Amino acid sequence: SSSVGLQRFFLAFLASLCLLPNPAEAAWFRIGVVGPWGCDPLFAKALPSVAAQLAVNRINKDPSLSYAATFDYAVLQEPCETSRALEAFVGFHTKASGYIGPTNPGYCDAASMLSKGWNKALFPWGCVGYELDDIRNHPTFAHSMVRPTWVLFSLMNYFRWAHIGIISSSDDIWMETATKVADSLRSHGLPVRLVSFMEHTPHGIRRTLAKVRKMREIRIVILCMHSALIGGKVQQLLLETAYDMQMIDGSLVFVPYDTLLYSLPYHNVTYPALKSNSKLLRAYDAVLTVTIDSPHTSFYEAYREAMEKGEVAKTLKPQQVSPLFGTIYNSVLLMAHTVRRVRQSGEWMSGGNLAGHTRNLAFQGFSHPIKTNSSGSTLLNYLILDTDGLSWELKPTYSIDIEAGMVRFLGRDIHFPHYYGPRKDSSCWFTPGVICSGGVDLFSTIIMFLGESLTAALLFLLLPRRRVNQIRLVRGPNKILLTLADVTFINPSLSNKKLSLDDSRASGMKSISERSITSPVSTQSPATYENSNVVIYEGDWAWLKRLPNGTFSSINPKTSDVFELMKDMRHENVNPFLGFFHDCGVFAIVTEFCSRGSLEDLLLNEDVKLDWMFKSSLLLDLIKGMKYLHHRGVCHTRLKSRNCVVDGRFVLKVTDYGYNEVLEAQRFPYIEPPADELLWTAPEILRSGHLGLHGTQHGDVYSFAIIMQEVVIRGPPFCMLDLSAADIVEKLRKPPPLCRPLVSPDYAPLECIQLMKQCWTEQPDKRPSFDEIFDQFKNINKGKKTNIIDSMLRMLEQYSSNLEELIRERTEELEIEKQKTEKLLTQMLPPSVAEALKVGGVVEPEYFDNVSLYFSDIVGFTTISANSEPIDVVDLLNDLYTLFDAIIGNHDVYKVETIGDAYMVASGVPVPNGNRHAAEIANMSLDILSAVGTFKMRHMPDVPVRIRIGLHTGSCVAGVVGLTMPRYCLFGDTVNTASRMESSGMPYRIHVHQSTVKVLHHLNLGYKLELRGRTEVRGKGIEETYWLVGRDGFTKPLPVPPELKSGISTNESKNIKQVFHKAVKKISHVRVVTQLYAPCEEHNVMMSHH
Repeated sequence: SSSVGLQRFFLAFLASLCLLPNPAEAAWFRIGVVGPWGCDPLFAKALPSVAAQLAVNRINKDPSLSYAATFDYAVLQEPCETSRALEAFVGFHTKASGYIGPTNPGYCDAASMLSKGWNKALFPWGCVGYELDDIRNHPTFAHSMVRPTWVLFSLMNYFRWAHIGIISSSDDIWMETATKVADSLRSHGLPVRLVSFMEHTPHGIRRTLAKVRKMREIRIVILCMHSALIGGKVQQLLLETAYDMQMIDGSLVFVPYDTLLYSLPYHNVTYPALKSNSKLLRAYDAVLTVTIDSPHTSFYEAYREAMEKGEVAKTLKPQQVSPLFGTIYNSVLLMAHTVRRVRQSGEWMSGGNLAGHTRNLAFQGFSHPIKTNSSGSTLLNYLILDTDGLSWELKPTYSIDIEAGMVRFLGRDIHFPHYYGPRKDSSCWFTPGVICSGGVDLFSTIIMFLGESLTAALLFLLLPRRRVNQIRLVRGPNKILLTLADVTFINPSLSNKKLSLDDSRASGMKSISERSITSPVSTQSPATYENSNVVIYEGDWAWLKRLPNGTFSSINPKTSDVFELMKDMRHENVNPFLGFFHDCGVFAIVTEFCSRGSLEDLLLNEDVKLDWMFKSSLLLDLIKGMKYLHHRGVCHTRLKSRNCVVDGRFVLKVTDYGYNEVLEAQRFPYIEPPADELLWTAPEILRSGHLGLHGTQHGDVYSFAIIMQEVVIRGPPFCMLDLSAADIVEKLRKPPPLCRPLVSPDYAPLECIQLMKQCWTEQPDKRPSFDEIFDQFKNINKGKKTNIIDSMLRMLEQYSSNLEELIRERTEELEIEKQKTEKLLTQMLPPSVAEALKVGGVVEPEYFDNVSLYFSDIVGFTTISANSEPIDVVDLLNDLYTLFDAIIGNHDVYKVETIGDAYMVASGVPVPNGNRHAAEIANMSLDILSAVGTFKMRHMPDVPVRIRIGLHTGSCVAGVVGLTMPRYCLFGDTVNTASRMESSGMPYRIHVHQSTVKVLHHLNLGYKLELRGRTEVRGKGIEETYWLVGRDGFTKPLPVPPELKSGISTNESKNIKQVFHKAVKKISHVRVVTQLYAPCEEHNVMMSHH
C-alpha cells in the first residue's frame, strides 16, 4: 500500500501541472428563484426560468460581473400552502448559493432564520414586516425592492387617507400578505379597520363588500390578490360586484397590492380586461393603480427587445407575460452585483457579507434603473395611474419619489367617480409621536357635544406643542431660526456694497451694482437691520435675502419643512442655506455672503477681464449647481444671472432656490413680477397663470440658455433686440415669429452656440437635461488655452488627480492579485483549511467518524492513451473533469484529488453533515453517470467514455500533507475499500459497499439498489455488494451498462477492438495500430491504474 501511495503522490504532482484550475476562472454561484410557480398560474406567467436565464446570461457576458463568479440559477417550487412552503424551503438548503424569494410573506421570518443558519443570502421582493429590518436577527436578509408598505404609506400620507380596509383572496399567499400588510401599517400608527379573507363566490364577495360599506370611516381598500389587468378574475368579480352595490361613488378608493411589486406598462397599452368589459371599466374609475415607474422603456418594450435579440423565445407575446418577470430579473441582477462587491472587498462569500454589500448600488434593471442608499434600501420611483371611467387608457397623475420621500403632481388630476374623492382624515394620524384618537369624525362629535369651551381647551393644549417646535428651531447646534441675538449687522461699506434702504425692504430683485448708485444712506451710518443686509453669523459674513412682507407673527409648519429641506442642500456650486432670520418684523433667508456679488454684477464690471475660459468656467459651475438641484428634485423656478453669486475664488454658486416654496408655504399674497424680471422665464410658463410661482426642470434649462447669452456676449438678456422688456415678453407669449436672442458665432465656440439654441427651443421636452448639458459642455474646451492662474491650478489639480488615479490603479492591481492567490488556495484546499494556513496557523489532523467516499476511473484508459497524442489525453481529462466539477458544485461534497483518470470525492469532510453524506455522494454519482452517458471525446467521438464508480462509507483521518505544495489528504481503510469498490466494479455501474447501503436505507429517500451478490474485494475478502441504479424522482437518463458476466466475452472484446480501429483510422495524426491488446490478456481489456 505504501508503494501505491508513493505512486499516487508522484502522479498527482505531474497531473497538477496541467490540471490546476485557472486562477482567473470564477467560482460557480447558483441563485435559487423561490416561488409558487407550479401551483399558481398567474405567478407562473412571470416565466421565472426565462427571467433568471436571461439575467444569468447577461451577467455572465458582463466582464465586470462574471469575473466575480460564474452564475447559474435554479427554479425552486414553493407550494401555495404556507406550511408546505416552509417544509419545502427547508429542502432547498443545498439547491442554491443564495435565494430570490420567498414569495409567500407568511414564512419570510422563518426562511430568514434558516438562511441565517445556512449563512446564505435571502433577497425577497414580496416579504413584508418591520421586524425583518433588524439586522441582528436577520443578518443574511435584504429586500430586493422597495417595501410596498412604504409606498402605500406615502400615498395615504399625501392624500390623508388613514382609515384602511384590506381585502384578500382566499389563497394562502394573499391571506398572509394581507395580515403582514395590516401589521406593517399599524406599526406606522394607522387604523386598519378591516382585514377580510374573501371567499371566491358571489355570495362571499357581497358579504365582504357589505362589511366595508358598514364601516363608513374607511377611505382606502387595499386588494391583496392578482390584478384584474393581468388576468386576476377574483379582483374583476370584486370590482364588478362593488359597482352593482353602488360602492363606486367616490367615497372609497381601491388600490391593488400586487402592482406595487412590478412595473405595469401604461403608455400605448391596451388591457383587454378593461377594453372588453364596460362594467369593469366603470368600476375601475375608483381604482388607483400604483406601480414602478419605467421612465424610458416599458416592460413590454424591454421584453420585445430581448425577443428581437434572440435572448428569449418568441413563443409568447409580451402582453402574455406577467411584469413580475422584470422583478425576478432585477433581483437576480442585484444579487450578482452584491457578489461582485463581496469579491472586490476580499471577504468570504457568505450570506451576511452579501446582505451587507447591498449599499450604494446603481445599475440598469430590466426596464428601469435600480438604486440603493447607504443603508441598503432600494430606491425606486412609483407612478399613480388612473382612468376616467370612460377610457380604458391608464394615465399617470402623481409620482412617488421614495428617495426624496415626496409625492409630486404630474399635471393631471385624479378622476374620482362623481368628481369627488374620499374625505381626508385628521393629519394627526401621520404626525410622528402624536396619539390620534379617531380622526375627523370623533373630533366633530366631541365639538358637537362640548362646544366652544372644549375648543378653547384644545387650543390651549396645542400651545405647548407649538412651543416645543419653536424650541427645536431656535436651540441646539442645528438650529435654523435666527434672531438679533445670533447675528451682528455690519456696515455694508466694509464690503464695498452700498445698499439702499429701499433694497433692505425689497425682495432683492435688483443687482447690487444697480442699487449702489442711488443709495441715500451714508456709508458712515451705523449698521442696523433697517439699512443693512450683511451680517456676521458664527464668525463669517452672511447675506439676508428679505421676503416681501415681514408683518406675519409665526412660522408655518410647512415653511419649516421647506427650510429643513434647504438646509440639506450641500454642493460647491450651491450657495448654502444657513437659516432664516425672524426678528423685529423682518423675515429673511440667510445664506453665505459672496464677495464678488452676483453674476450680473461681474458681467457689468468692465474692470474684470473675462476671456472665454473664464466665461466657460462660470457656466460650468452653473451647470453643476443646477444638475445637483435637479438630482435632488428641486426646480429653481427663478433662475437668472441675479440669482447666481460669485465668491472670492470666482466660484459661481446658485442661490435663491426654494424661495418660491417659502412664499407659497407662508401664503404670501401673489404679486406679478415686472416685465424685466420675466426675461429669463420659459414661454410655456409665461402662458400660464401666476408667473414665477411654479416652475419646471425644462423651464430652468430655458433660463440657463438666457444666462448663457448674457455670459457669452457680456450683455443683458435680449440686449441685441431694440425692444422693451414688455414687448419681448409679449412676443415670447404669443409666437410666431419666434423671439430669441441673436448671438454671433464670433463670441463663443460653435458647439456652445448650438447648445444654447437647444436649451431655449420652443418645445420643452426637446430641451436637454442638465446631465446632458454637462456632458456636452465639458467637451467644448478641450485643447483650448486658459489664463495663467487657471493653467497653474488645472496643472496642479491634474497632477493630483493623476497621482490619485495611479495609486488607485496600483491598489486595485494588488487587490486583484491577492484575490487570485486566495482563490487559487481555496481551489486547492478546503476554505477552512486555507483560512488557517493564511493566518499562519497549523492544521492539525482530524478524525472523522462517518464519511462517504467516491472513486471513479475510465475503463480502458490505458488503451485510449496508447492510441492518442498526449495533447488529446490532456484535452479528454480536462473536458471530463470540467464536467464533473460543474456537477459536484450542486452537492455538499469536497473534491479530494484526481490522479490520472481517477477522480476522488468525499462528503462529510472537512465539514460534517450528519448522515447526509451518503445521500449527497449517491446523488452526485447518479448525476455524473448520467452526464457521462452523453460525453464525447473530441478526437474519438465514436469511442464511448465508460467509467466505473465505487462508493464506501466509514471513518477516516484528514489533514494537510507537505509544506512546499500542501495537499489535503484522506487516510484510512475507508479510502482503500472505496478504491477497491471501484476497481472491482463494472462499466456504467455504481458499485456500492454494504456500509453505504445501510445509511441509504436508514435515510429512506427512495434509492434503488440491486444486490450484486458476494464479491471478492481485494484485501477485504468476500463481501456482499450492491449496484445503485436510481432514485425515486430521478428522471435523468442513465447509460445502459453491459450485461453482468464473469468477464468480457470474446465477441465483446472483438466489438471493442472494431470500435477502436474505426476511431483510429479517422485520426490522421495518430499512428496506425495493428494490435490493441496482447493475446495473453484477451479477457483483460479494462485495465486499472490501481
